[in-house]
Amino acid sequence: MSELAPQSYLRQAILSATPEQLHLMLIDGAIRFALQGRDALLAQNWELVYEKFSRAQKIILEMQSGLRPEVNRELCERMAALYDFLYRKLIEANINRDLQAVDDAVKILRMQRETWLLLMEKVRQVRADESNETETAEAAAGSLCLDG
Repeated sequence: MSELAPQSYLRQAILSATPEQLHLMLIDGAIRFALQGRDALLAQNWELVYEKFSRAQKIILEMQSGLRPEVNRELCERMAALYDFLYRKLIEANINRDLQAVDDAVKILRMQRETWLLLMEKVRQVRADESNETETAEAAAGSLCLDG
C-alpha cells in the first residue's frame, strides 16, 4: 500500500463529510495532537511538544473561526470563550511544561466531543423524521392521484 493511500482516504473523507462530521474531525484532531503533545512532554521531547501543541492550537483557532454569530450570537460568544480557554491552556502546557493544563484541555475537548455526538444524533433523528414525513405526504398525494 502506498503512502498516498491514507492521504487520499483522508482527503475523500473530508470532501464527503457533512459540516457536523467535519467539526467532529476537528475535535478529534485537537484531542489527538494534545495527547501526543502530552506524551512528548513526558518524554521531554521539547521540539515534538511544541509541534503537537501548536497543531492542536491551530485546530482550536479553526473551530473558533468557524463560529457564526449571525445564527446565535450568545452561543457563539460562549463557544469563543471556551475555545479561548482551551487555546490558553495549550499555550500554558507548552510554555510551562504543565501536564495539568493539557489534562484540563483534553477533558473539556472530550466533553465537547460527547456533546457534539449527541447533537449529531439529534440532527440525524430530526432529518430522518422529516424524511419520513415527506415520504408519507408524497405517498398520500400519490394515492390521491391514483384514486381520483
